[in-house]
Amino acid sequence: MNLTEILNFRRSVRVYDKEKPIDEEKVKECLELATLAPNSSNMQLWEFHHITKPELLKQVSKACLDQTATSTASQIVIFVTRRDLFRKRAKFVLDFEKGNIRRNSPQERQEKRIKDRELYYGKIMPLLYSRFFGLLGIFRIILTKIIGLFRTITREVSENDMRVVVHKSCALAAQTFMIAMANEGYDTCPLEGFDSKVLKGILKLPQSAEINMVVSCGIRKENEGIWGERYRVPFEEVYIRN
Repeated sequence: MNLTEILNFRRSVRVYDKEKPIDEEKVKECLELATLAPNSSNMQLWEFHHITKPELLKQVSKACLDQTATSTASQIVIFVTRRDLFRKRAKFVLDFEKGNIRRNSPQERQEKRIKDRELYYGKIMPLLYSRFFGLLGIFRIILTKIIGLFRTITREVSENDMRVVVHKSCALAAQTFMIAMANEGYDTCPLEGFDSKVLKGILKLPQSAEINMVVSCGIRKENEGIWGERYRVPFEEVYIRN
């Protein structure tokens, strides 16, 4: 399929055919493709929990209110945000960038570019993602307002703003995964109807982790998998050309 066909094929499937299992390795490959999704500052503050064991599938489905989209699914992927890993991921990116610059940048520019990355990932990212009962977020807001008096600057820097940033990045990965699955002829359904506390307990996640999205996977059941025709608001209502 070409991209247009893939996007038209992808639907939110509510009932899967239990007689048609899907390949775990192909789902894993689609998750690897999901890591190529764009994300803020390449911090990659996400985890993908691939649920394949029957007993665990039942537990997850129960946490998702036993909707048919999960109770009939062959497999389930839970997208999780991990803001708490910001120091580890920032160091990972910085270490990579140092080598990347040495391999690909002109010799005369390497030192400055490495210093820029050290400032960004060694100082700015930790400052942006650090949390302390909301106080660090307030400090960042005040600092941003002062700097903003003299030049343009990103103003969404509160602790809640950074939470939104991480969830947006994770959602992009989830969408990339669903497109990759459609390319394999597999169906998915993104869900927000779940008990996050129960799910976190099942996955043994730390308190700081958050459930971004649950995506059920399988092959749609004929005449039951999707609910009729797809509807979208007329394009003219959402398209604004400036």
